[in-house]
Amino acid sequence: MLTVHHLRNSQSERIVWLCEELGIQYDLKVWNRREDNMMAPPEYKALHPIQSAPVITDGDFSLGESGAIVEYICGKYADWKLCPRADDPDFAQHLFWFHFTNGTFMTNVMMDMAVMMTGGKAEASIGNDRGERAWAMIEDQLGKTDYFGGRELTSADVMMVFGLTTMRNYIGKSLDDYPNLRAYLQRIGAREAYQRAMAKAEPGVTPNLT
Repeated sequence: MLTVHHLRNSQSERIVWLCEELGIQYDLKVWNRREDNMMAPPEYKALHPIQSAPVITDGDFSLGESGAIVEYICGKYADWKLCPRADDPDFAQHLFWFHFTNGTFMTNVMMDMAVMMTGGKAEASIGNDRGERAWAMIEDQLGKTDYFGGRELTSADVMMVFGLTTMRNYIGKSLDDYPNLRAYLQRIGAREAYQRAMAKAEPGVTPNLT
């Protein structure tokens, strides 16, 4: 049986949402962070050598890394649902945003967060210019298509939303200048699968969709 190990307030929420969108059977184990340093507990770190969220187990097999997990679940359990194939007109767009998430966007957000944690301002981050371009690209794309992957929701959206919602809590990014992105997050928040996923993964927490 597929088990999703969700560490509270982490990007493993992506995997819970993915499973709900796909409508597949899975077990969910929710892990709380340590109270002394807010890191993953030792038992969570022992699940996979990467020692960070997300992690899934499937029988005796364990897997880390969001992108790898998303592709594994879509391929093994859902016949590549939410993943446009090469003959789909949205194929290239989907691929770009799927890989942009952790390759560019989350890297910039993490740099901003690191600067702020040391008492600086996000504007001083070495990746600030690149980060601002990334936010501008997001706003531009969502003015052209309803979803990052094109006409329909894809696994690219599953990857992107965490950085636009939960992760944004850490850097205090305002969306006042991003009307297309705000409208997009309202569409995501209206999805029953997203609502179910967040209620299971983060009970009592209101997703940051504004």
